[in-house]
Amino acid sequence: MARTTADQVEAIIDIDSGISLAPFIEVANSLVTEVCAGQSDTNDTEYTDARLELIERWLSAHFYHIRDTRYDKEVVGDGEGRRRSVSDLGFNLTHYGQMALRLDTNGGLAALEEDIAESKPTTVSLTWVGKTETEELEDS
Repeated sequence: MARTTADQVEAIIDIDSGISLAPFIEVANSLVTEVCAGQSDTNDTEYTDARLELIERWLSAHFYHIRDTRYDKEVVGDGEGRRRSVSDLGFNLTHYGQMALRLDTNGGLAALEEDIAESKPTTVSLTWVGKTETEELEDS
């Protein structure tokens, strides 16, 4: 069950009307539950429910912001606008993700980021065991 609510997320980020925050809260809840809940730092402290809710709230805003990238320049007069587009999906991409990292003082989210960054790409290969078109013609 989610720790945060749509109203709490809307308090920190402007939401376009008609867009449900449910999928963003759901993914944030899953991640916070897996990575942050029950994790301890060197002082063996676990997060309070209030701290977990805050991390989840800011992560929800982070995931929403990725879906709804904001303009980094906007002029109303003759209608100029420039959308910010970045391919990195790490938590540092948005101010909301950066805040979630700061709130996660035990470092679970930062460790996840590091693990993902250090992952090596998977190499896929394909071996053809059939015959070429020429070999099939020769066998006929």
